[in-house]
Amino acid sequence: MLYTRKGDDGTTKVFDSGPGARMSKSSCQTETLGALDELNSFLGLVKVKAASMSWTVNARPFSEIIEWVQNSLFIVQAEVAGANKTIVIDKVTEMESIVDGIEKEMPPIKTFFVSGGTELAALLDVSRTLARKAERRVVASMESGEVKVSVATLAFLNRLSSLLYAMARLTNHKSGIKEVAPGY
Repeated sequence: MLYTRKGDDGTTKVFDSGPGARMSKSSCQTETLGALDELNSFLGLVKVKAASMSWTVNARPFSEIIEWVQNSLFIVQAEVAGANKTIVIDKVTEMESIVDGIEKEMPPIKTFFVSGGTELAALLDVSRTLARKAERRVVASMESGEVKVSVATLAFLNRLSSLLYAMARLTNHKSGIKEVAPGY
């Protein structure tokens, strides 16, 4: 059954809430889970768009990288929900390797850039902002005492926006789109 009616009173249950314990759907923890879910869902759209491209980084197709991120985000969501799961530092190192591979193909960054260019780059830019929002929600939930996550999970979330930004830049670069600096 897709519905249980248990949340009709504005509460929900997560792994660490104990038997019978429920929490408000507006708690820091549930807001954090929602932000992570929003990011993961939007990355599904990005993955579909990226599947039509033949671009790779370190011999990995863009769509495969996005799916790897999505699966990693499920681990983050489980950790935030209180499951005995966490991001391992190897995932952070792997993400850094992907970003480093992209940076080898790109001119160095000298300024901010206006989002856009190709549709895929724009979608990656939106994903980057959703990643930052999810990261802020995780930190706020930690600061409120509702959630505990590992140092590697925090590092993963921090690197994720860099990865998505690098992928957006590379998408435009490979499409022959020139980056445009803001007109301050």
